[in-house]
Amino acid sequence: MKYTRLTKEQFEELNLEFARFLASQSITEDEWEKIKREKPEIADEELDVFSDLIWEGSLSKVTYLENWSENQVYLFFFGESQIALIALKTTNKNIDFTTQKGIDWLEKNIGEDTVEIYEGTKEYTLEKNLEIFNFIKQGAIISKGEFYKNLKELL
Repeated sequence: MKYTRLTKEQFEELNLEFARFLASQSITEDEWEKIKREKPEIADEELDVFSDLIWEGSLSKVTYLENWSENQVYLFFFGESQIALIALKTTNKNIDFTTQKGIDWLEKNIGEDTVEIYEGTKEYTLEKNLEIFNFIKQGAIISKGEFYKNLKELL
């Protein structure tokens, strides 16, 4: 398995897609029930393959990720051959970027000495989608990249 198996809730949400997936392999509903009962290892394989297909399709659409913590923000852009990063950090211990108050503070104080900005790039060491998946596993969330683009213009 390349990624992780979808959760029970995710499978329930994707019930129709999973049924189509099984149908594409000429597996009927009755046959699926029989496979689950009699050959659970094959059922597990089918669940894993479907999960990877869903992850692959979703991850291939991702261009920007954000990871916000109390005093740091990581903004990622996933290009064709490399990852670009803009990182912000505050030395002000009273600020929490995970709150609206912290975000408002950042917008007003981004040019101040208490905000450090770093920029860099890195070539992919894994497949692009695996890199994205690993960042998501570490807490990054998919974004439209508006904050990244605005900061990139300023820099």
